[in-house]
Amino acid sequence: MKLKLHVWRQAGPSERGRFVTYDTDASEHMSFLEMLDVVNEELESNGEEPIVFDSDCREGICGTCGMVINGRPHGPWKRTTVCQLHMREYGDGDEIWVEPWRADGFPVQRDLMVDRSAFDRIVAAGGYISVRTGSAPDANAIAVEQVDAEKSMDAASCIGCGACVAACPNASAMLFTSAKAAHLNLLPQGQPERYGRVLDMILTMEAEQFGTCTNHGACENACPKEIKIDVIAMLNRDYMKALLKAS
Repeated sequence: MKLKLHVWRQAGPSERGRFVTYDTDASEHMSFLEMLDVVNEELESNGEEPIVFDSDCREGICGTCGMVINGRPHGPWKRTTVCQLHMREYGDGDEIWVEPWRADGFPVQRDLMVDRSAFDRIVAAGGYISVRTGSAPDANAIAVEQVDAEKSMDAASCIGCGACVAACPNASAMLFTSAKAAHLNLLPQGQPERYGRVLDMILTMEAEQFGTCTNHGACENACPKEIKIDVIAMLNRDYMKALLKAS
């Protein structure tokens, strides 16, 4: 099938970007990234610069392949990353607009590739347990309520793709930060550092120029792992308690 692609091209962080149109043929059996690979092969054969985009596992696990397709992070399917999106979703003659995540916290590096190292710094601020929990048998002997274990695992499924930020009208990173805090704060091993963790991660998130959360809910809809905004409510409660403890 023939497609008309409008792809955001930007030579560097300080350069002015623009949409460039490409006509290409694609098989309905291709993934979206495989279609971009074909476009890049055509560009390189013509002596042109290929489109720069992030990808790694191409199995919906790593969260690397973030881009906005026709105005929606990761494209039209729910619970799907770009690498899992297939061209059978589109028809012959369709026009597709492809652009990078749009957020101050995710500066564009080139074309569709953005710098998501802000997420790494948020995790480094408190998304870990540093207190002694004993050896593996000791840790496994600690009783954890099944409900808490399941909620913790749900939060831990976050792959850090950044779709929540791209979907949010405020470019907030609250869903990501909440998930990374919740999967530790719900476990007994995470209690000693719980409130310090919350303060440090929120302060870092704010310093990284992400917007504030206004409970719009777009983050939950865009999340490929369907993480619920319940974790944001939990983080807000913990944040208030942390402020009281610190005062």
